[in-house]
Amino acid sequence: MGQIIYAMATMDTKGDELCFVADCIRRIGLDVVLVDLSTQGSSNRADITARTVAQAHPAGPDQVLGQSDRGQAVTKMSEALQHWLSAEVSSETVAGVIALGGSGGTAIVAPALQALPIGLPKLIVSTVASGNTQPYVGHSDITMMYSVVDVAGLNSVSRQVLSNAAHAITGMVAHACVISGDRPAIGMTMFGVTTPCVDMVRETLETKGFDPLVFHATGTGGQAMEKLVSDGLIGGVLDITTTEVADEVVGGIMPGGPHRFDAIIESGIPYIMSLGALDMVNFGARQTVPERFTDRHFLIHNPQVTLMRTTVEENRQIAKWIAEKVNRSTAPVEILIPEQGVSMLDSEGEAFYDPQADQALFDTLEQEVQQTDTRRITRHPCHINDSVFAKALVAAFERVCENRIQ
Repeated sequence: MGQIIYAMATMDTKGDELCFVADCIRRIGLDVVLVDLSTQGSSNRADITARTVAQAHPAGPDQVLGQSDRGQAVTKMSEALQHWLSAEVSSETVAGVIALGGSGGTAIVAPALQALPIGLPKLIVSTVASGNTQPYVGHSDITMMYSVVDVAGLNSVSRQVLSNAAHAITGMVAHACVISGDRPAIGMTMFGVTTPCVDMVRETLETKGFDPLVFHATGTGGQAMEKLVSDGLIGGVLDITTTEVADEVVGGIMPGGPHRFDAIIESGIPYIMSLGALDMVNFGARQTVPERFTDRHFLIHNPQVTLMRTTVEENRQIAKWIAEKVNRSTAPVEILIPEQGVSMLDSEGEAFYDPQADQALFDTLEQEVQQTDTRRITRHPCHINDSVFAKALVAAFERVCENRIQ
């Protein structure tokens, strides 16, 4: 791959700023391609015109350019950019992407950058980078830099910020980390309350020649892991902490999304699942918990995090949600049940100890999952954080790997 950086913005309004960034990059010695994303005007300074990008839209460029509704225009250009940029990256001409924008420009580029492979340098200088960036970053590795002043002209502040951004993207491209790839990457999910288990499994896998990648099961963590699976960068998964399903089903703030598990199951890679932290739903500060949960059992984890114990009925719903996904699997998959508790808080004497709720989860899962020779559930008379359970997870993973090869 050459060291060509794609710099993009709506150049009818951000042309001077983008050209300034391009000049900074060229002075360092890297090549730049200027991409215009304007929806109303155009720029004669662009290497790639807005019409060229718009032609990648499935409905054609006229659905993108000259729209009277700005919101529609932004949406259509974003869709076109996703198609166009994906093709450019596939041709291996893009070493990194930098984009500038206000709220509209950021909305155009963010979905396209989210779809790019993890590890490809991607940076957005934006007026909205100091607020809630989740809609723009998603579960990707986009770097966002707050513009401080509006991206509207060159001045003493904007020059400094844009210069820093240009040097940041060139540093990412020029000094890319070389990954040997000699150890198979394995995805794992963890929460604070399942850390002992995950650490034991991780350490064992490392001694066996694997490269464990641990993801914090905060909603975006599971989604990031599955994106890497889709990109072919993860060759197996130990989904030890599936707590994101509880938030998805019950209504917490860390849901895994409706497509959780899909990429893993569709890929056919070796897959081990457990039920870590399904005893809890996550919320923010106590006063932010929805009123419908007023009478529930809570634990104040810290001033910003409130945990709510899942009920018998919720655990049945969670089990059915998981089973509906797992029943689509065609490759070997095993679900391991720790009968003595699914988190640090779910053991005798602890805040979320509730054997009836756990039993509802375990029994419903066994009833709903259509077990076969390659789709199995096993019960283990231990706690999720016991060393014997960690050993069972590793043994199951090795067994699934062998069955998949056969």
